[in-house]
Amino acid sequence: MPKTPSRFAVLAVAILLAAGPARTQQGVTSSEAASTSAPAGASVSQEDLDRLMAPIALYPDPLIAQILMASTYPLEVVLAARWSKENPGVTGTALEDAMQKQTWDPAVKSLTSVPQVLKQMNDNLGWMQKLGDAFLADQQRVLDTVQSLRAKAQAAGTLKSTPEQTVRTETQESKTVIVIEPAQPGKIYVPTYDPYYAYGPWWYSYPPYYMYPYGYYYAPGLAFATGVLVGAAIWGGIGWGGNNVYVDHRSYNNFNRTNIGNGDRGNWGHNVDHRRGVAYGDNGVAQRFNRGGDAKGIQSREQFRARADQGRAQLGSMDRGQLQNQVANRGTGPGGRAGGDLGGRGSGDFGGRGGGSVSTRPSASVGGGTRDFASRGGSGFSGAGLGQSSRAASSRGSSSRGSMSASRGGGGRGGGRR
Repeated sequence: MPKTPSRFAVLAVAILLAAGPARTQQGVTSSEAASTSAPAGASVSQEDLDRLMAPIALYPDPLIAQILMASTYPLEVVLAARWSKENPGVTGTALEDAMQKQTWDPAVKSLTSVPQVLKQMNDNLGWMQKLGDAFLADQQRVLDTVQSLRAKAQAAGTLKSTPEQTVRTETQESKTVIVIEPAQPGKIYVPTYDPYYAYGPWWYSYPPYYMYPYGYYYAPGLAFATGVLVGAAIWGGIGWGGNNVYVDHRSYNNFNRTNIGNGDRGNWGHNVDHRRGVAYGDNGVAQRFNRGGDAKGIQSREQFRARADQGRAQLGSMDRGQLQNQVANRGTGPGGRAGGDLGGRGSGDFGGRGGGSVSTRPSASVGGGTRDFASRGGSGFSGAGLGQSSRAASSRGSSSRGSMSASRGGGGRGGGRR
């Protein structure tokens, strides 16, 4: 019986993805490494694109298309990779049956037919998320980068036809392109190669991304593991002439048991719902998919935290006499400011609202698909220290109000609460 990832796994992965760009194996982020500036209006440099695409540019076209589509849904890829690890024997029709029960995007479901690729993506979360963001930001430059890398590999003698895949040069819409296809339809061989050497001497100071752990031995040129029968599961393709990723409707419908599309092909489109709240790394992409409008909410939370910090500092520096004087000067009646600020807003802002960003948001996010963790950049956890110190501040305020009530002969209503 296929296993399903737990809710705890969803939560843990969401926190990891919300933590920000992962550092590469070389110890620097992609943005720190970039020395080649991006074209005007572009958010990703050419160096970044070369480094991102180098590990997969020599894969067969249908597999690259599937990886690019799926990489835009990083949380679902992680869940699918875990499912695949827990269900290694599920293939063929049984795999199709199992995927009908999952709510992941079809592009992610398709990769369960190639567990090795899902594992690579899961093991390299930083690379995967940057790849998806780059693809959504500028699909044409990503595909052009694949072609330039293939040309380098061909010139270096690395890329050529083998019994596993066919390599040919052809003209598509007046463009000369290098096409890589599986030698046997319906059977995928995933190539293994060292991206640092496969394209000739690497031309940047920082090396490309790697799919395998440090110290992994790469055979010279391209090596292939056992082929995987994928059938109709891999239904993506690339139109190099128009720089577009398309969907083969017949294969798509066969694997997903649907009936969509007019004609054989249709351009692929990103489905924001399957992003599951994971923040987009590119501002233009975030605005395009209506996920860039949370700036006011973030600013409001930051302003609140500043007020909370100031309030805690003021409470922490007061002794009991100073606090009593402040209460006396500002009024202690049921509607007085002392009661509202210290008793009402003190426990509301510090204990309630301060703790709200820590305890209320995360628990709501677990049941809501981790939207708050990812889309808000982990802001719910950034106040984790605030909740504890806020409760301490609120406790000090409560004990002070109790002392004031006793000293004033039971006039406890000045605390704003009983």
